[in-house]
Amino acid sequence: MKLLLTFLVLSIINVVFSTIRTIVTIKGGKIVASLTSGGYFAFYNVMLIYTVADFPMWEKCFITFFCNVIGVWFVKWLEEKMRKDKLWRVEVTVPNAQIENLLMDCKYMNIEHFSYWDAYEYTVINFYCATQKESAMVKELLKNYNVKYFVTESKAL
Repeated sequence: MKLLLTFLVLSIINVVFSTIRTIVTIKGGKIVASLTSGGYFAFYNVMLIYTVADFPMWEKCFITFFCNVIGVWFVKWLEEKMRKDKLWRVEVTVPNAQIENLLMDCKYMNIEHFSYWDAYEYTVINFYCATQKESAMVKELLKNYNVKYFVTESKAL
């Protein structure tokens, strides 16, 4: 039983560490990514020893499945919570026939940060979304209109 519990705890650590290693390898710099990868594979040697330990294969498979589902979900949830808000610009091209309704909906939904200008039979609107909540509100607004738009993320200077 002690061996089984040890395998369970090490499996959770392994999955969390592996998921973090993957994210850091993709998003991090060379030094941090290489150190994280080196640390993970050093730890993985311990996992190999416990993987060949003498208890039934079905238990190993169940624990591995369970730990992967929980561990990956946890790291991705944590990553979402740690994500900083960024400024997004949503540029929309709206037929002039729809612009008054769209502007009234903006006022109703308290969407305040935008600019617009006339472009012949269309109006171009730029929404500036500083939070994920604002981005979600603009996305919800645009669902009601059959408009084309594109999104640009701000970059640091």
